[in-house]
Amino acid sequence: MPRLAYLGPEGTFTEEALRLLEPDAERLPCANVTAALNAARGGEADGAVVPLENSLEGAITTTLDEFAWGEPLLITAELLLPVRFSLLARPGTELPHIKRVYTHPAAITQCRAYVARELPDAVVVSAPSTAAAAQEVALPGSPYDAAIAARIAGEHYGLVELAGDIGDRSDTVTRFVRVSRPGPLPEPTGSDRTTLVVFLADDHPGALLEMLTEFSVRGVNLSRIESRPTGDGIGRYFFHFDFEGHVADARVGEAIAGLHRICGEVRFLGSYPRADGVAPQIKRGTADGEFAEAGEWLARVRAGQV
Repeated sequence: MPRLAYLGPEGTFTEEALRLLEPDAERLPCANVTAALNAARGGEADGAVVPLENSLEGAITTTLDEFAWGEPLLITAELLLPVRFSLLARPGTELPHIKRVYTHPAAITQCRAYVARELPDAVVVSAPSTAAAAQEVALPGSPYDAAIAARIAGEHYGLVELAGDIGDRSDTVTRFVRVSRPGPLPEPTGSDRTTLVVFLADDHPGALLEMLTEFSVRGVNLSRIESRPTGDGIGRYFFHFDFEGHVADARVGEAIAGLHRICGEVRFLGSYPRADGVAPQIKRGTADGEFAEAGEWLARVRAGQV
């Protein structure tokens, strides 16, 4: 039974994602994303589950930077979790009694319309996480009347759900990833995703276009690109890429090798099954068999068999 670290405390959306990814795993709650990833790096846990991006808020920058600068880890699985916020309170609390609400800033943003409509006189205060908010509200004498958090947090801390699914957007999704120390990769499934961090060798006109060309000419479809500052001064960035396919695919391997030739550093973060199960459309001339046939033809040419 694996032991997996996750962004805690108990009752976070990350715990919910972990339960779905690894129902039988022993769970190790951690104070933040860095602590969860370090638990995996140091062997305190067999791996970790952390959020990577949200369909409304965008990338989780702490996770991106940890993957770029921390000790190497590999993504081995992903999960797309619908985000459903609940208004949680101590038993006996009614909506008119709520004057102070505690929750994470992301939840404040995503539940703004509900709070304005149903709790117009309430003060909303930022918490370290939605689960920490629920934990605080459950304490006797808490200065807060309610928390906005995942329903699972109410189960953990003995709170009742006064209202469910209170987010402004019902289609909000957070993408979580399971990571582990470097080792064997998941086998290709035909519906895979690969993730890289890429650093420029130097800043010059067309540098980004050169990187994108390595994907384009081989028919590799990008699904996400994020730029993050290197910290070396204004205008200095490195890049996160998600794209369709597995490193075992000829077109993907060729693209990564091409990036390795022209970039300062390429950090491979893993090839793993896509959570949505979508298979890529293979552009003519980029299937594995076509790469193999082209290689055989080139070998004949080099041997003078024209």
